[in-house]
Amino acid sequence: MGKRLSAEFLGTLWLVLGGCGSAVLAAGYPHLGIGFAGVALAFGLTVLTMAYAVGHISGCHLNPAVTIGLATAGRFAWKDAPRYIAAQLVGGAVGAAILYGIASGKAGFDVHAGFASNGYGAHSPDGYGLVAAALCEVVMTGVFLLIILGSTHSRAPQGFAPIAIGLGLTLIHLISIPVTNTSVNPARSTAVAIFCGGWAMQQLWLFWVAPIAGAIIAGVLHRSLFEKTPPEPKIAGTP
Repeated sequence: MGKRLSAEFLGTLWLVLGGCGSAVLAAGYPHLGIGFAGVALAFGLTVLTMAYAVGHISGCHLNPAVTIGLATAGRFAWKDAPRYIAAQLVGGAVGAAILYGIASGKAGFDVHAGFASNGYGAHSPDGYGLVAAALCEVVMTGVFLLIILGSTHSRAPQGFAPIAIGLGLTLIHLISIPVTNTSVNPARSTAVAIFCGGWAMQQLWLFWVAPIAGAIIAGVLHRSLFEKTPPEPKIAGTP
């Protein structure tokens, strides 16, 4: 378990440092900025790279919603979920601390300006309200869990799950960055909100409730609809 928790810590650290770091340090760089498409790809790459690096150790959840969704689907032990989530939260916070240490080295840096935090209403990148933000996070997290559950199934092509999951997370960011700055991950949201403070901490509740709700819905759906293959129908007259 110690090795598994260390893998979750390291993986979530990299997700926050790589994904949020691309948003804070590189997205708006004059004339050469990667933009939100680049940020979306960065988040996908963090999960893809860590899935190959530590997936064989911990399963590479890197996300409390994923851990809860996998447990709901019967793919992960509920008794291990609290320790996984704790490791993810600590890893994300350390990743955000490293990012803060780098970003604050530039004159004029203001962590309270956003620091890649998630928000709705006045703090949504394009002004989307609470209901739209909640719906977006529930649906996007649910689809993310379905991608994870399907691509890691024993009957799925072996060795390609990290690619599907990484590209799935990229697509999710391409859709939802304008809405909420894309969470689908309470550990990622918490890590940067701690440093941003203020409104980011006040709105953080949504980025726990909505992703976890979406993950639970996906876990229930996958377990009831897809986990067990029905027997082949018999032809009339055969035993």
